[in-house]
Amino acid sequence: MSDIRIPANLLPGDGRFGAGPSRVRESQLDDLVRRGRDVLGTSHRQAPVKQLVASVRAQLGDLYGLPEGYEVVLGNGGATAFWDAAAFGLIERRAQAASFGEFGSKFARAAGAPWLEAPDVREAPGGEVALLEPAAGIDLYATPHNETSTGAMVTPTRVANDEGALTLIDATSAAGGIEVDLEQADVYYFSPQKNFGSDGGLWFALMSPAALERVARLAASDRYIPESLSLQLAVENSRKEQTLNTPAIATLSLLDSQLRWMLADGGLPTVAARTRASSDHMYQWAAEREWATPFVRDEQYRSQVIATIDLDERVDSGVLRGILRENGIVDVDPYRKLGRNQLRVGTFASVPTSDVEQLTASIDYVVERLLAN
Repeated sequence: MSDIRIPANLLPGDGRFGAGPSRVRESQLDDLVRRGRDVLGTSHRQAPVKQLVASVRAQLGDLYGLPEGYEVVLGNGGATAFWDAAAFGLIERRAQAASFGEFGSKFARAAGAPWLEAPDVREAPGGEVALLEPAAGIDLYATPHNETSTGAMVTPTRVANDEGALTLIDATSAAGGIEVDLEQADVYYFSPQKNFGSDGGLWFALMSPAALERVARLAASDRYIPESLSLQLAVENSRKEQTLNTPAIATLSLLDSQLRWMLADGGLPTVAARTRASSDHMYQWAAEREWATPFVRDEQYRSQVIATIDLDERVDSGVLRGILRENGIVDVDPYRKLGRNQLRVGTFASVPTSDVEQLTASIDYVVERLLAN
């Protein structure tokens, strides 16, 4: 135990800054308790649960202003399940994958399934980004929108002059917190644990007509596709406001509540402005400290929902994080596989910028005392 106690006037109102799962607002939990009496423990084929699914799908469509012909599809499992589902039901022969963090690298591995040609993997080290480029024989281009592990972000855009290929965007940590032009993607998919403050067990995908056609065509081919990973079955069940198997009801409820809050608050532009203000504060704060540096050096690729900050050797991240935790500030840990002396701060939709400002004030207070010893 440390004897450093951060003054109450410096502490954030809520000390949760995790990169995932992320902060859940109290009103979401209140809604879950209220709604749970009607939907938890009931059949997902009956009206109460189907109405909840319909509400989530409709609000996601409103939040993103779905282009004509796009559909909101959901299925059992998280992003990990969707990677495998894409290997079965979206990649026809060969994919190109941008790999500049954990999620991108995992999709690249899934795209190496034995019935497909080896993927064209474009790699970059942590703190940098890899960009998609035109290449012969590619029928699907895939990239993360934002990497939770490294705090690097790209702007999704279609690969020029390759009109026959699909563009697939992993939006797990971006969805609900960063604006996007959906017409630049055929599949914009995510798990809802980040900006949506929800739980696990489901994936969601905003799919274009071209993606829906690809899914149907591959499902009708002689390719073996397990039912649990069938995107065509997910599409068909989504149109019925249900999932193939029992969905995660708590996840749906938390997501539904968050979507209503986002839309009432001004929609995605308002939420994205808040996450941008919060992350900008983190980067500016780090730039003004001798002992801190933004991990992603190129400003255009710095995430607006995950701020990763390197610390110099004078400030031990483990010691600092331990003191913060003793004072109620939790989950600012770096991604374990990076192995860096670093802080990683989630500036997701539910985190007010005022709490981020209080977080940096608290860090300053602790570091000043650590350096004085």
